[in-house]
Amino acid sequence: MILPSPDLYAVLEVDHDVSPDDLKKSYRRLARQYHPDANQSDPEAEAHFKEVSQAYEILSDPERRANYDRFGSDAGAGGNPFGAGSVQDIFDMFFGGMGQRPQQRRGPQPGPDAEISVDITLDDAAFGASHEITVTLPQRCATCSGSGCAPGTSPVTCLECAGVGEVRRVRNSILGQMVTSMPCSRCNGMGSRIESPCESCHGEGRQNATSTFTIQIPAGVEDGSTMRLADRGPAGARGGGNGRLFVHLRVEPDERFERHGDDLHHEAHIAYTQAALGAEIDVPTLRATTSIEVEPGSANGTIHRVRHEGVEHLHGRGRGDLFVHLVVDVPTELDETSRDLLRQLAEHRGEHLSEHSGKLFSRKRGAKK
Repeated sequence: MILPSPDLYAVLEVDHDVSPDDLKKSYRRLARQYHPDANQSDPEAEAHFKEVSQAYEILSDPERRANYDRFGSDAGAGGNPFGAGSVQDIFDMFFGGMGQRPQQRRGPQPGPDAEISVDITLDDAAFGASHEITVTLPQRCATCSGSGCAPGTSPVTCLECAGVGEVRRVRNSILGQMVTSMPCSRCNGMGSRIESPCESCHGEGRQNATSTFTIQIPAGVEDGSTMRLADRGPAGARGGGNGRLFVHLRVEPDERFERHGDDLHHEAHIAYTQAALGAEIDVPTLRATTSIEVEPGSANGTIHRVRHEGVEHLHGRGRGDLFVHLVVDVPTELDETSRDLLRQLAEHRGEHLSEHSGKLFSRKRGAKK
């Protein structure tokens, strides 16, 4: 048995000669009354909401309304852009079939990600540190609390998508019905529109602002490491959550050390007499100094290992080591006494010297003049 189609004017509780403005007012009132979110315990409210929304979809379009008044439906030439079918069939194409809840609106979307670079010292990287950073990013508007609406007002349901935030288009082709979905262009996929925008943010719900906060740099980070801070990025429009903030760490060079992984390397310059006879020397660590024994006869490039004086292991226990590389300095200038002593040493050791070795440095100085 074929049931008669409902009178769309009666569904919207208006007369056949109703004006577009009065039609819209009646639809808004009924949409609020039967919206499923406000009637979760009433299964019939959903059916009424669908019926009211589809009736308005037809009667708010002048061409479709004229076809409906002429033929009793909007299926006449140029009327129904969705192909033949009942009002309920068309509505089901929007919301996925009979008996299903309308698709939830997409709502406010989170803000995008942002990134900054921060310079830290080798000490910060080795032991971790609290670091204060300042950023200028879109932040939630304080005037409207991010809603984008002027104080005392609120968004209204988008009439184009009936609050869904998405519009589906159905067309007939040689392959059958083709359904395409896209965000509603009227509300930008929000499902609602702002009729009285906030004067401070002009309806965006966010404004550029500068904020300062402290981040905790973990011990053991390397140059080029990136920290990901959730909810510290730009705020989303109209109450959307914050995106992520990526903090790229740049470790400043330290003239005392060269870092390889979690180990540190240091060049310690010693005199050739210290290398020959041995000595105890002080070398720097990250936060203090330590002593090492130079064995007699140490060659240039000899390496001493000082355990646990390197960088802390990231997310682990312990530290790397400090490697001290000995650099034996040979003097380029000697006074006469030093030259005599060296000649005596060479003679004592049976080492052959150049005939003019004693005058080598004076000749060099003369050549510079």
